[in-house]
Amino acid sequence: MTQRFSSFREFYPFYLGEHRNRTCRRLHFIGSCVALALVALAVVQGNPWWLLAALAAGYGFAWVGHFFFEKNRPATFRHPFYSFAGDWVMFKDILSGKIRF
Repeated sequence: MTQRFSSFREFYPFYLGEHRNRTCRRLHFIGSCVALALVALAVVQGNPWWLLAALAAGYGFAWVGHFFFEKNRPATFRHPFYSFAGDWVMFKDILSGKIRF
């Protein structure tokens, strides 16, 4: 059964619990960096196909982390919008040192 959340603030602790494995968090971070680079490439080259590559890279790295290291099902499948936001908040928290890389 899918857990219900009334706000992102309520969801984020659950999201972090789904990312306890350090390798999984690292793969998320790397995937986000690659995705940002590909979005920049799409803008610079004016080629929207790079946006598709950005999505594939971002989710690809994250899903490898979940399936092979975290051994859980990505929250994206149950909570796509909160999960997407959680990816970027966790990215910021890793950059700021709040979460261990």
